[in-house]
Amino acid sequence: MLSLALPLAGLDPLALLSALPEGDRFRFLWDSAPGLCMAASGSTNALELSGPRRFELAQRFSSVCLSRLAAPQACPPLARPRVLLAFAFFDSPLQEGSGVAGVRAVLPRWQLSRQGRHCWLRLQRNLGGEVSARAVAEELWEQARHLDNLAAKQAEARGLAGAPTAAPAAASGSAYELDLGCPGGQVGGPGVASRSAWQAGYRSAVERGLELVESGVLLKLVLAVRQQIELEAPLNPLQLLAQLRLRQPGSCRFLWQQAGGSALVGASPERLLSVRQQQLRCDALAGTAPLGPAADQLIASLKDRHEHELVVEAITAELLQAGLEPRRPRHPRLAIHGQLVHLHTPITAALRDHHPLALASALHPTPAVAGLPRREAMAALRSLEPFERGPYAAPIGWIDSAGDAELRVAIRSGTVSGSRLELTAGAGLVRGSDVEKELQEVALKLGVLQQQWNLEVQPA
Repeated sequence: MLSLALPLAGLDPLALLSALPEGDRFRFLWDSAPGLCMAASGSTNALELSGPRRFELAQRFSSVCLSRLAAPQACPPLARPRVLLAFAFFDSPLQEGSGVAGVRAVLPRWQLSRQGRHCWLRLQRNLGGEVSARAVAEELWEQARHLDNLAAKQAEARGLAGAPTAAPAAASGSAYELDLGCPGGQVGGPGVASRSAWQAGYRSAVERGLELVESGVLLKLVLAVRQQIELEAPLNPLQLLAQLRLRQPGSCRFLWQQAGGSALVGASPERLLSVRQQQLRCDALAGTAPLGPAADQLIASLKDRHEHELVVEAITAELLQAGLEPRRPRHPRLAIHGQLVHLHTPITAALRDHHPLALASALHPTPAVAGLPRREAMAALRSLEPFERGPYAAPIGWIDSAGDAELRVAIRSGTVSGSRLELTAGAGLVRGSDVEKELQEVALKLGVLQQQWNLEVQPA
């Protein structure tokens, strides 16, 4: 496989994702601007499987794909070839042939990456037949010119219309703004035709979950609920991402969409792990309050501090068991993500010779999204949640040719299929939890999800 890349002017990958070829087969967005922002489309090589060895096999697939690439030119880290990864929460669906696979991995055909003022376009093709190295170079050059011209025309059209300027990343210095049919990036949401009721079923599940916690069978259980929303018009995932960029600037926005399937869209505040130059970082994120006066009480809440410390201790224990030497601050801090505030503790360690996906296998799922002990909590989730979690609360991200990687936990997310939207949110149960407060927390999270996508409530 040949992998060639070209530097470009500072374009916005989110605004240009729809212009990349083969987006009808596969498209992906990773938007942590002002950090890395990457759009990808098409598939040069792919893996899809389920089972308990999914992390190991995804690691092998990534290593083989990236090692076989012929990438003749040097490039900065932002432009490295990447394998894109989306896991499911459980290693296999409950029923064979239903739900999503335990892992989906794609080496994309096209990759447009930006960080700061720097932007690169990459093309990866299997050579042979009519596909020569010269043909790949010409295809890359023509697509780069097409993206440059498209960006220039859209910028000119906005200038003539007198549209306000909204840079895609405030710290990036880019003059290029979103152009998704909404001036200045402001995106309005369609009307809501109907919402599924969830309170009664969730109340019953929480009561049963609390019995497991109070009896000592579990130390913690994170029960989720799923709400189905029917809209009056289809949703455009790119418009949702534009809205998330405006409303969730501190989170990492993401999109995963394959041919004929629904689109997973979200803005995750939680890092399962990241690797940069052999340095590992994990986030312990547990304990939630709405932005405002209640946020000041979060740091003093014994229940929330206990729930948070369970997550910190579990992540630290897994890293110690893997032979690493994790470091953490003594006390959590408050992290603001949109309208929600969380207790947050970063945990760091030198990676040594560990593969990122081997550590991801050990860490997933953390007690922040499953519970403790892990095996018993996973069994309880299977029996108490009346739906397949699928990609909800599972790792999503990438690994590059130098071994750097980032996996986020796919919370604050939804799946979009035409005019149907599925939202999932959960709350952590520990000793001292109150049923009504847990329902209020889930209602808050579902409300924030709908608010950040600017969904309108149908008049009664």
